[in-house]
Amino acid sequence: MKKNIHPQVFETIVTCGCGNTFKTISTKKELKVEVCSNCHPFYKGVTTTTVEAKGKIEKFLSKFGNYQEKITAKQSKKTQKNKK
Repeated sequence: MKKNIHPQVFETIVTCGCGNTFKTISTKKELKVEVCSNCHPFYKGVTTTTVEAKGKIEKFLSKFGNYQEKITAKQSKKTQKNKK
């Protein structure tokens, strides 16, 4: 290996927002994260986020669900104007 081209590596203490800490190796001496494997919903088996996603999908469909109908209505109005 070439000398003086590799970053210096430290034993890093990672601190999560939930209070969990663990050690790893990184180029920084200390890291702070918001979510870790101890508090992440996927690892805990919590599925409430899918309920939120369903609400977002319903909101999207209420806004743009009948988009195709609006386009066909506009096209029919244009053809009626062109016939006159």
